[in-house]
Amino acid sequence: MSRLPVISKKRVLTTSSSSSENGQDLAPAQKKTRKDPERVKPYAASTIIGTRRPAVAAIKAPISRPVRPTGAATVAAGPSRGVLKQSIASTAPRGSNIKAAAAPTGTTAVTGGAAGTKRQGWDLKGKVTDMESKLRNYQTKVKSVNQENKDLKSMMVKSQTRVTDLETSVAVQRSQISEYEEELQALSGVREELDKVSSEKSTIAKQLSNLEDKYKVMETLRQSQETELHTLKMKLSMQESTLSRLQLTLRDAEEEVRSLGETVVQQKGELHAGEMERRQLHNSIQELKGNIRVFCRVRPLTGGGLSQHLQLPATDNKTITLAKTQESHTGKTADTQKNYNFSFDRVFGPQASQKEVFEEISLLVQSALDGYNVCCFAYGQTGSGKTFTMEGAEYDEARGVIPRAVTQIFRAAEKLGAQGWEFTFTASFVEIYNETLRDLLYTGKASKRPEHEIRKSINNEVTITSLTYEKVTNEDQVLGLIMMANHNRSTAQTSQNDRSSRSHSVFQLDIEGANVGRDVKCKSTLCLVDLAGSERLLKSQSQGERFKEMTAINSSLSNLGIVITALANKDIHVPYRNSKLTYLLQGCLGGNSKTLMFVNISPELDSFGETLNSLRFASKVNDCVIGTASANKK
Repeated sequence: MSRLPVISKKRVLTTSSSSSENGQDLAPAQKKTRKDPERVKPYAASTIIGTRRPAVAAIKAPISRPVRPTGAATVAAGPSRGVLKQSIASTAPRGSNIKAAAAPTGTTAVTGGAAGTKRQGWDLKGKVTDMESKLRNYQTKVKSVNQENKDLKSMMVKSQTRVTDLETSVAVQRSQISEYEEELQALSGVREELDKVSSEKSTIAKQLSNLEDKYKVMETLRQSQETELHTLKMKLSMQESTLSRLQLTLRDAEEEVRSLGETVVQQKGELHAGEMERRQLHNSIQELKGNIRVFCRVRPLTGGGLSQHLQLPATDNKTITLAKTQESHTGKTADTQKNYNFSFDRVFGPQASQKEVFEEISLLVQSALDGYNVCCFAYGQTGSGKTFTMEGAEYDEARGVIPRAVTQIFRAAEKLGAQGWEFTFTASFVEIYNETLRDLLYTGKASKRPEHEIRKSINNEVTITSLTYEKVTNEDQVLGLIMMANHNRSTAQTSQNDRSSRSHSVFQLDIEGANVGRDVKCKSTLCLVDLAGSERLLKSQSQGERFKEMTAINSSLSNLGIVITALANKDIHVPYRNSKLTYLLQGCLGGNSKTLMFVNISPELDSFGETLNSLRFASKVNDCVIGTASANKK
């Protein structure tokens, strides 16, 4: 077979295919594909929904877009309804020497019944066959597209008809809407007026209802007020008559008030006079008892029982007998008993309570509030109960003289406050240790503790330099200061006591009172002293520092006895300066004061010698008579 008829036939087929409806676009598309092949995404299949179809122009697909490797032939199947699939031909030019790429392994593509391999350049018949197969496929597609185009045209005619009908209906409705809008504009004014009238009517109706209610209320109120007015007129007439009687009563009451006022003033004067008389009588009683008094108190035995060498008469609470059995020196006579009899202002046995002891001196404490200097001190050997007598224990029944005296002072001051008296209190606590003054209320560093000196002012008031003076307003503050002082006090162990006070503790409460209405003032000092234990060197067996302490203690106690004797003898020059203790207490030991001494004794037989010395010292003090005390008035 010659090649020329085949080529001629192929051209005829190409021309025939180009005469179809869309054939005029095939040749240019094929030429464009040969020049610049492009990868184009395949179009999705068109689906007919209802009577509407997609536009025909959107179905056309490029012919020369390769979707497989170059040189592979693809079988184009017939399109389904409404779907056009792309058919791709080889874009290589006729007679090209470029070798087609081999298809992937296991993949065979057939076009027009030919083999999947690339045809040779001389196999023109095979190529014509392939082109015929493609042409048939395109013709089938064209028929399908034409049919769809006809359907779409018919649908478009129907749609245009429907659109025309709808436009006509819309025009009619717009005309009606225009008429309705005109009517609505005409009615809107009427509606607004109607609403306004309705609102005004409702408001007027409410106002009318409220006015009717108010009228009813006012009518009821008027009736009640008329009734009340009538009642008030009756009451007024009654009250006028009552007022006349009350005015007469008021005149009588005013006269009675004037009389009572004068009586109150007179009674206040009498009360003040009675208070001053009470102070004078109280002072007279204390003077009759003696401005210096001595009480003796016997400490109970540690193991209980009674002491055989101490005798306390049951019918006499002012005497005590110290008995001692003496052996015969020759042995021919029987043992003899020697008695030492002593008499004091009061003797308290081992069973005496703290309350009983304080009741005996409570009147003396009252004198301090009346303006008299009062001094109370405890004397005795180590372990005889001096500290217990003066301070006691923490629980109420065992409280000593100092806390009970403070309580009495503040309670009495509160009662006197109702009579116009005002009091101020200043507390201090000092220790005399080895003839050196120590502030027991000092709270600073021990290395910075100041030195203290006793100074006497022009008006004979004794003060201590750099000492802590605390203003106190109630007994709790004073009790707190006492606890602090006890913690700071010097103590040591001796053969007589495990914890013996090795110093003199002096508590002072300065009292200033004023009655502004009566222009009366008073000033006094309550001095409560717990002396250090007195004992002989042989008994205490003290050595070193303890010996020095004992020597200072005994010296100050001896000077105390000398001062009291000098005061009793009314010496002009009383040796206060011989001891820091007497120099500090000179304001409370002189004639312008009241002094009480507790002599505490131990009941043990081995303390017989110390007990005898203490009783002898106390007896000398008791024999002294000091002049009459006078109140300190400012």
